[in-house]
Amino acid sequence: MSLTPQERERYARHLALPGFGERAQERLRAGRVLVIGAGGLGSPALLYLAAAGVGRITIVDADCVALSNLQRQVLYASAEVGEPKAEAAARRLRALNGCVEVVPRVERFERGNALALVGDCDVVLDCSDNFATRYLVNDVCVQAGRPFVHGSVQGFTGQMSVFNWCGGPTYRCLYPEPPESAPERGDGAVLGVLPGLIGTAQAAEAVKLLAGIGEPASGRLLLWDAWTTSVRTVRIAADPQRQVPRALD
Repeated sequence: MSLTPQERERYARHLALPGFGERAQERLRAGRVLVIGAGGLGSPALLYLAAAGVGRITIVDADCVALSNLQRQVLYASAEVGEPKAEAAARRLRALNGCVEVVPRVERFERGNALALVGDCDVVLDCSDNFATRYLVNDVCVQAGRPFVHGSVQGFTGQMSVFNWCGGPTYRCLYPEPPESAPERGDGAVLGVLPGLIGTAQAAEAVKLLAGIGEPASGRLLLWDAWTTSVRTVRIAADPQRQVPRALD
């Protein structure tokens, strides 16, 4: 279906962009994204995905907005403290772009729902804040054949990459097993603006994957150091010995 006059006006800067154009915007409109975590990383990612015109955005987060979130989770206002993040986020995204379908899921991403959620999307954004979820995202995406955009932040540093895209490396190729000791979920200190940088980069990769443009960051891990204002890229190779994860029921 062709873009409507309203969509043509809304996305005019995309349509005028060499290498993007109307066909890429139509692919975005047909795209389905699953965003796991509506916190520091999810906040900017969700805003830019909705603004870009992704057709359907599913938000999975079981937490409620807390006052301590507002230092970095720019999707929320002080008046929304105590509300479920998924529902508050959906309300904001619908106000931003009524052309986008937003599906809030006030629940955790876990073994019982993971396959259904991932199987019903085209691209996954892992905006979670704990290792258990990151490994589950990896294993389910590998099983379902879906690419996912990883992001994480801690202190003054952040990282981002695209995994499981066109035979490229997965998260387990980089980190085969979880660390023996890790910060408790959500307890790590972080510079407030850093998730904005990483989450926005995740959104950019998702837009490229859905629109079929550019060169995704598969096989590359981008490392940001906000303390020194430096960015470097680490090459990642797919592990030929990696095994497909066991079926998840």
